[in-house]
Amino acid sequence: MDALSGAGPRRARCSLGAASPEARAAAAPWARFSAWLECVCVVTFDLELGQALEKSSICYLSFPDSHSGCLGDTQFSFRIRQCSGQRSPWHAEDRRYNSGAPMSLQREPAHYFGYVYFRQVKDSSVKRGYFQKSLVLVSRLPFVRLFQALLSLIAPEYFDKLAPCLEAVCSEMDEWPAPVPGQTLNLPVMGVVLQVHIPSRVDKPEYSPPKPCSHENLLPAPVILTSVHELDLFRCFQPVLTHVQTLWELMLLGEPLVVLAPSPAMSSEMVLALISCLQPLKFCCDYRPYFTIHDSEFKEFTTRTQAPPNVVLGVTNPFFIKTLQHWPHILRVGEPKMAGDLPKQVKLKKPSRLKTLDTKPGLYTAYSAHLHRDKALLKRLLKGLQKKKPWDTQTALLRRHLLELTQSFIIPLEHYMASLMPLQKNITPWKTPPQIRPFRQDDFLRSLEHAGPQLTCILKGDWLGLYRRFFKSPHFDGWYRQRHKEMAQKLEALHLEAICEAQNIEAWMKDKSEVEVVDLVLKLREKLVQAQGHQLPVKEATLQRAQLYIETVIGSLPKDLQAVLCPP
Repeated sequence: MDALSGAGPRRARCSLGAASPEARAAAAPWARFSAWLECVCVVTFDLELGQALEKSSICYLSFPDSHSGCLGDTQFSFRIRQCSGQRSPWHAEDRRYNSGAPMSLQREPAHYFGYVYFRQVKDSSVKRGYFQKSLVLVSRLPFVRLFQALLSLIAPEYFDKLAPCLEAVCSEMDEWPAPVPGQTLNLPVMGVVLQVHIPSRVDKPEYSPPKPCSHENLLPAPVILTSVHELDLFRCFQPVLTHVQTLWELMLLGEPLVVLAPSPAMSSEMVLALISCLQPLKFCCDYRPYFTIHDSEFKEFTTRTQAPPNVVLGVTNPFFIKTLQHWPHILRVGEPKMAGDLPKQVKLKKPSRLKTLDTKPGLYTAYSAHLHRDKALLKRLLKGLQKKKPWDTQTALLRRHLLELTQSFIIPLEHYMASLMPLQKNITPWKTPPQIRPFRQDDFLRSLEHAGPQLTCILKGDWLGLYRRFFKSPHFDGWYRQRHKEMAQKLEALHLEAICEAQNIEAWMKDKSEVEVVDLVLKLREKLVQAQGHQLPVKEATLQRAQLYIETVIGSLPKDLQAVLCPP
């Protein structure tokens, strides 16, 4: 493999670590590029230099391994952990984007996504007999559809014209507006305008982007991407349609799962499709759409001295079947084949049936699903195939089913969590706000009898057992922490509003000591800083009133204390 080269603002960097704030300031012309990409990498396979970069995970992840016969052009993706010493600093633009983005589409502080366009064609001028090169976009945004579309435009041109083309593209991207949740953006590149909607947490799950605005009169007419991130679920799940609910349960419970596929494209798409099953719930476990034996975390994931980690691992090398035989769930998929009108389905098999290199396609697990299979869904999908309905219609049906399943599971948790919030009438201006009551699992389970998922879902089964297992999973921990954080912020915001709406602050101060008054100033300032940093959901008028209160209170204090609280 050739040395890793970055195009655009990161060209001078020799690693994937983010630039320091000083470096970012110096590289201000590339700030817009950096809002989308960390860097662009070109990776070339060279027979003689092949082992020179064996420690660079990104190099190996940019090529299909020798077991994948990928001739022509192939696209796939991977996800890697940042080195601890090169962790990207968190910037204001990251916080602004994440505050408006859905949980599942937020920028990741500790991982990079790699989007790969790989070309392998016969070339007699090369010693190995093949031209093998990958163009890789590295980003912290999980916009797989957008970056695949971008690579489809850039990579073929780059393979013909090389570096000058790449420099021009990076310069164009540096003119793009930053990704702002809720906005529809026009992104020009190589004579094409990509029109995309950046998802927002206030979008409805069934949201479809608007048609291009007529008043813009864009020339050429924009290419509209229906989504920046959603895959064709029906195509991805073709071989496992009969087991979609079992796989949904395994994802919900954060179970370790290996996906063994014939190619990085199938591996990465299956893994990304699986983790998207839980939307709008954030997937809180680790996942690797494509993983190789050369990865720096290979030993960590394959050790038998401890339980398998909560990871969904996409691989193509059959060697992993032997190495990961102790993992509880292994999904092996083959090339798509039709069995009548329905794509040939993998069978559910016991882990003891797992052989080594000649293992047949199947879902190897001892797990028994808690919920009964939705036979009506499978019939509708089969009927759609027979009537040759468009695949996007089939995908919409499947996505809606999974969304409703996840919502039916989460809504009772949301309702119970909301009941733990103190009543607004108990939040008074001059007292510490009451605490959020603790989450008691037994109380929640008892509430399911009259407010459970049966109100919104027709599926029968052991819902109680599924919730009990969910309580032990990383997803419950992630969901609870996020909801508790949001509720605590709401409580702080309500308390700030109660203080600002109080009409008698001067009367309150009359019988208070200077220590108590100073304490009020400090607390109000702290809430104000949180609110201005978008960490508290309060109105602008409330912020202005809070600032006025602070000035009023400070003005009532002796001059020496005023000097301390408001230094010149």
